[in-house]
Amino acid sequence: MIAQLTGRIDALAEGTCIVDVNGVGYLVHASTRTLAALPRPPALAKILIETQVREDAITLYGFADSAERDWFRLLTTVQGVGAKVGLAILSTLAPGELVSAIAAGDRAMVTRAPGVGAKLAVRILTELREKAGAMPLGAGFVPVPALPAGPAEEALSALLNLGYRRPEAMPAVARVVERLGDAASLDQVIRDSLKELAR
Repeated sequence: MIAQLTGRIDALAEGTCIVDVNGVGYLVHASTRTLAALPRPPALAKILIETQVREDAITLYGFADSAERDWFRLLTTVQGVGAKVGLAILSTLAPGELVSAIAAGDRAMVTRAPGVGAKLAVRILTELREKAGAMPLGAGFVPVPALPAGPAEEALSALLNLGYRRPEAMPAVARVVERLGDAASLDQVIRDSLKELAR
């Protein structure tokens, strides 16, 4: 099994790249996140690889970091999530955003990925709820504490209804609630959260 490739990036295309290792060009399928992290051809790069062997093909899937590779492995354990859908999810949501979506049971966030309908999103959220907490969050991700019940949850709901995405709204509300304390009114939490988001 191929676990890693180090070579020259020969070409980048939508969903794939070619890595030249000592004159042999390997076609590697990857998420848009990984492809964006790779250097432009003909620079050298190291890519982590997940090899899938079938009767009719040997397919290589590449990842810029181990967090994304681990999530790919976990996602493809869910019935209905093949390699293509797994990469589509990882192209749409970073590992940290996946953890947040699963923890919050945010079906709408998961269905943003191409190929993921409502039923599949529910299956992903249900089957991975217990496993997501132990998964890597990816580089630069700061976990968000769970919001206390009451005004914080209502403020988050109001911000989502205004069009803000959960990954940006949730940390803003958490910071405001931490600063103002539990006695803060709903109006105050919403107003201060909007100020946080405007920065």
